[in-house]
Amino acid sequence: MTTPYTKPLPAPANEELSRPFWEAAKRHQLIMPRCNTCGNVFFYPREACPACLGGDLDWTPVSGRGRVYSYTIVHQAANAAFQPDAPYAYAVIQLDEGPRLVSNVGDCPIEDVTVGMPVTATFDDVTPEVTLVKFKPL
Repeated sequence: MTTPYTKPLPAPANEELSRPFWEAAKRHQLIMPRCNTCGNVFFYPREACPACLGGDLDWTPVSGRGRVYSYTIVHQAANAAFQPDAPYAYAVIQLDEGPRLVSNVGDCPIEDVTVGMPVTATFDDVTPEVTLVKFKPL
């Protein structure tokens, strides 16, 4: 029997807009909104392209590869549910396709995490309904 997940789960501000992202994550696929007018790939999901304000949007698969843009090592978690995981790397990942995503970098010692480090997406099935996108060294 697996241990139930007791940490807070994502609560999207607009579930309808972000549903494709979370459904793809459950399939272990990373997708991002793409503007059909200007070609901009962006994240977070929204109703209009942040580059041209166009509303003709689709979802496109992205590689899941990128680099650590910035990070911090969390020693004292803001939420007590995450304290047993501390210390851990909380990072901004710059995807090869352009968007930045906030996540964790794992599968390596925290002292090995560096700005510019190549990473790739991993998928953590925390509940039957929710899969989190995380990253590991490439």
